Amino acid sequence: MMDESTRIQRMRFPDHPVDVVMDTDTFNEIDDQFALAYMLESQEKLKVKAINAAPFFNSHSTSPEDGMLRSYDEILHVLKLLGMEQFNDFVYQGSSTFLPDEKTPVESPAAQNLVKLARQQDAEKPLYVIALAAITNIASALLIDPSIREKIVVVWLGGNSYTWPNNKEFNLFQDIAAARVVFDSGVPVIQLPCMGVVSELRTTGPELRFWLKDENAFCDYLVDITYKEALLNNQGDYWSRAIWDVAAVAWLLDEKFELSRLEASPICQYDNHYSFDHCRPLIRYVYWVDRDRIFADLFTKLSK
Repeated sequence: MMDESTRIQRMRFPDHPVDVVMDTDTFNEIDDQFALAYMLESQEKLKVKAINAAPFFNSHSTSPEDGMLRSYDEILHVLKLLGMEQFNDFVYQGSSTFLPDEKTPVESPAAQNLVKLARQQDAEKPLYVIALAAITNIASALLIDPSIREKIVVVWLGGNSYTWPNNKEFNLFQDIAAARVVFDSGVPVIQLPCMGVVSELRTTGPELRFWLKDENAFCDYLVDITYKEALLNNQGDYWSRAIWDVAAVAWLLDEKFELSRLEASPICQYDNHYSFDHCRPLIRYVYWVDRDRIFADLFTKLSK
């Protein structure tokens, strides 16, 4: 296992282009589409090696596998709208179920490809895994080959802030076992908590229409699906929508976008709360995001 000084070094903001993999439940909510496009429009800094479909299970799917397959199709749809179908061969289907326990991986093309990519990576130039969903695929890869923790950095948008009353957050509570595997593994982690931190990243219908409407086919798609979701959720005339998945991409783009600190890796309990032990390996914990600066960069890139 890498020593603590090396882990701390790996969790610093990278001021140079980096290789990335995105792990996303793209059909679950609309913010994944924003984040996927944000990454693809930032290729001067982010060198995309793979896009993995992650499982999810809620009213938008009939099972975790169905959620993953719908996300796989949605990734391809986004690539088509962006005119970036050259990345189709970089898209992989992920786990069909959540982890059955903390020792058994769920085999999938996504997990196997992540292991393959990590093994090929130069240890001095780690592969950054942008995780926007239940962290099943990444946990499975670490269980298949624990040594890849030496070659990757996980940038996970999951869990709530450490001061939030509970930790019942969608990306976490779907697969608590996977979160425990990742936090216990010793892999460098940048955690972007949802409620209490990246929940600051909200936009409104008028703002979307002003900056994105009629700019291109993909921007029109984003505006339309955001309005449709607001209507389906009965949000009324005065609504805002969280677009928080973009925070994980933003962390890699500009050191000024977010503030973070080192924390002992949390213990994700099965009762939807954290426990803490200050002797555990350190992770980097994002505690503030610059909402306006991030959205300015996002809207500029999407509308070009």
